Formats: sequence, C-alpha cells, structure tokens
Amino acid sequence: MTQPAPTSPKRDTPGIDAESHAEGFQKTRNARRTELCEDYVELIAELIGREGEARQVEIARRLGVAQPTVARMLKRLAEDGYIQQRPYRGVFLTPIGEALAAACHRRHEIVEGFLRALGVSDEVARHDAEGMEHHVSEETLQAFARFLDGQQDTGTR
Repeated sequence: MTQPAPTSPKRDTPGIDAESHAEGFQKTRNARRTELCEDYVELIAELIGREGEARQVEIARRLGVAQPTVARMLKRLAEDGYIQQRPYRGVFLTPIGEALAAACHRRHEIVEGFLRALGVSDEVARHDAEGMEHHVSEETLQAFARFLDGQQDTGTR
C-alpha cells in the first residue's frame, strides 16, 4: 500500500498582498548587491586596525578569491568613494568607508551576540552572523539590541 504524497505548504501567506511580497524580495536583492561591498569595507577596516593598512594580496587571501577579483572590487569601492588606494602602500578607507565599516561591525556584533544569547555556539554564531548581518532590517536589529540589553540587565548573558 502506498502512502499518499505529502501536501506542500500553502505558498501564499494570508493577509500579505503581492506588493508586500515584492517589497520583501526587493529588499533581499538590494542587500545582496551591497553585501560584497560591505564585506570588503569591513575587512579593510579590520586589516587597517591590525596592521595599519590593507593590502590587496591580504584581502584576496582573507576572502579566498583571486587578486584580479579584489582589484575589480577595489576599483568599484574607490569609484563609490569608500576607499583610497595609494601606490606601493595599500588601501585606506575614506570617512564614508569608515562610517560604513563601523555600521557593518555594529550590525555583526549585535546579530552575533543575539545568536549566542540563544545558545548558538561561538563559531556557528560568528559564521551565521556574517551572512545574516546584511539582511537584517534596522527594526529587527534594534529588537535584537533591546533583547541583549535585557540580558545584560538580568546578568544572564
């Protein structure tokens, strides 16, 4: 006797219209577009903080990509005003780049802290936060931060 095929869950969410669905998907697509830029700027800030500058070869090594890939992205970041490149020196953040790096770092820390507070291991929280941080809305981020502040107030963190 064969088992009946499982029914698939209903795809439409009650009460959510097509425009709202489209907005959610558009937000995700926009986040994906900026994700790479944010990752580069955040890494450059980290390297500058540790080593005083960020070199293309080290960026490529840390991201696991080829140097020509890094060169193309650095050109884009320079055109967008996030970095300055100095011959024979390295890559440096502009004030706009520094602000973006600080915002990315803040988002990462909040998301990672939230995951840890839920009991996720340090390593998994660090890796998961790396992807999630780019897709979290400011409203959700503020909710995570409030949750973490509550954890600190009660000493449970």
